[in-house]
Amino acid sequence: MDLSDHRKNLLAIFNSALQAVNGRTCARDYLLAHPVARQPIYLVAIGKAASAMAESAFEVMSSQITRALVITKTGYGDASLFESRPVTLLEAAHPVPDQGSLRAGAMLLSFIQGAPSDAHFLFLISGGASSLVEVLPDGMTLAALEEVNEWLLGSGLDIHHINCVRKAMSCIKGGRLALELAGHAADVLLMSDVPGNNLANIGSGLLVADDENAPCVSDIDIPPQIRALIKTAPAAPAKNHPCFARIKTHIIASNEVACDAAEKHAQQLGYTVHRHVDIITGDAIEVAHAQARMLKQGVPGVYIGCGETTIQLPPVPGRGGRNQSLALAVAQEIVGCDNIVFLSAGTDGSDGSTHDAGAIVDGGTLQRGLQCSGGEGYDAASCLMRADAGTFLDASDDLITTGPTGTNVMDLMLGLKAT
Repeated sequence: MDLSDHRKNLLAIFNSALQAVNGRTCARDYLLAHPVARQPIYLVAIGKAASAMAESAFEVMSSQITRALVITKTGYGDASLFESRPVTLLEAAHPVPDQGSLRAGAMLLSFIQGAPSDAHFLFLISGGASSLVEVLPDGMTLAALEEVNEWLLGSGLDIHHINCVRKAMSCIKGGRLALELAGHAADVLLMSDVPGNNLANIGSGLLVADDENAPCVSDIDIPPQIRALIKTAPAAPAKNHPCFARIKTHIIASNEVACDAAEKHAQQLGYTVHRHVDIITGDAIEVAHAQARMLKQGVPGVYIGCGETTIQLPPVPGRGGRNQSLALAVAQEIVGCDNIVFLSAGTDGSDGSTHDAGAIVDGGTLQRGLQCSGGEGYDAASCLMRADAGTFLDASDDLITTGPTGTNVMDLMLGLKAT
């Protein structure tokens, strides 16, 4: 088996993981196994997988749903799924909120407040919700929201601290949306895109209170000009607040499920599998060094890991996200290796602000990229410094483009070492 076959197999393993956590499948299976025996149901789906999850709800319980609000990333909505159905479909920006995010926030409050007293809410929440819907405190502007989020994306902070800042400038995050339910019962189905499946961090905890171990915004090193933009949001409800009494929360998909599916498919293809025990976090370049070292020194087989790395962005970043930077940095260290392939990609189908999910690299990536990238300044090291890994990987023909996947359970990192 040559390297091109191993590349195809690694992509097939990645796709099997995506299929296992598809929002339509996971939501449908959960609702069939745990029927919501109430009506009228008011359905709210928010996130990159919102369309897929909402479609499954209509498939299972169409006659019970009186109204539905679906909020997803621009380009991820499919109006044809909801023709002749009582659905309002909205799109907004990700990863930086836009006016559509504020419009979606206002619509969300109106939707909840307009429900009758006997309505039962079904919330379907997936990754991306933090950016896609927002209600700001008085005096907070969209420009300030965009500036803070731009800083957060390039800060290198982990998701726990990023969401802490997001909650500090929101009227709906940190469990505040639960107050708006005014006693209505709700089932909340979550696709986890955060380490440890922390409920309060999925979608910045729209309907879940922070616990006592959550970071405090005052303890985060925030530049003075950014800190000045962060307004104090209304007090968030405590974990024991009555507003949470009738809210039931369930995780229906996670990175563990995706990794299990990847492992099964790799074994079916005849590979020995090695699973990372811990979630992979930290600086993307440092993680790349560790991944490359593991593959070069380790025994043959497929190495499966998941997590979410971070990158610090320059003032004017180029093309690419954390997965593309991670993959290109690995490619630097496996130059000439004819038995190693490495893949890093977002399960949601996007990496940073690009339309590419990530990349799959091998020992020939750097040579291919240098031949096709078009000249001086487009070597791998320069592209990494400019956060422009995508430009190089486009030239080497190593980018992975899936389009919207209907899921979001963090990133997958798959390595393959052939015998």
